[in-house]
Amino acid sequence: MSTVTVVSYGAGNVASVQFALERLGATVRLTADPVEIADAERLILPGVGAAGYAMARLSELELIEPIRTYGRPLLGVCLGQQLLFETSEEGGGAPLLGLIPGTVRKMDPGADRPVPHMGWSALTVTRTDPLLEGVKDGDWAYFVHSYACPDGDATLACADYGGSVPAVVRNGNRWGCQFHPERSAATGARILRNFLDLSA
Repeated sequence: MSTVTVVSYGAGNVASVQFALERLGATVRLTADPVEIADAERLILPGVGAAGYAMARLSELELIEPIRTYGRPLLGVCLGQQLLFETSEEGGGAPLLGLIPGTVRKMDPGADRPVPHMGWSALTVTRTDPLLEGVKDGDWAYFVHSYACPDGDATLACADYGGSVPAVVRNGNRWGCQFHPERSAATGARILRNFLDLSA
């Protein structure tokens, strides 16, 4: 049975992530302890709200360095994906974890695409990856976000929302999902199962 540690730092809905993982048979540990995070078999960094607040909380809890140097599978969820990048336009240029190159930018609203992007969007897989095993073009995922990560070498899958929105990213052992896999029905469950199956 897989064991997964979820970073519980006051900037993410950890309960829904925990329940989704437990439904898949995982043993889940919620923690903000730097030692437990450094020793985790695999790690999930959730997040909702503002990037600056999330980074401030990680700093207060002395979690930035353990996450930056973490060497096993790590999955950032929603804001957690954005935190993997270098900076965010939010709050005048918030510094992030710097694990993936690029700046997270505010999404442009349109007549048929209000911001935040909230609801179901279809995925387009742009690169094969173990995290996306069994996920097909057109599979649906549930998004809630106002900022989008840059499209680049790290992008594994996109959604269309007035332009290409990176929905899944990877750099080495660090993955991110812009959407909420814990709220994305069969697609999200498959991705979480794939994450649990990654070699630690």
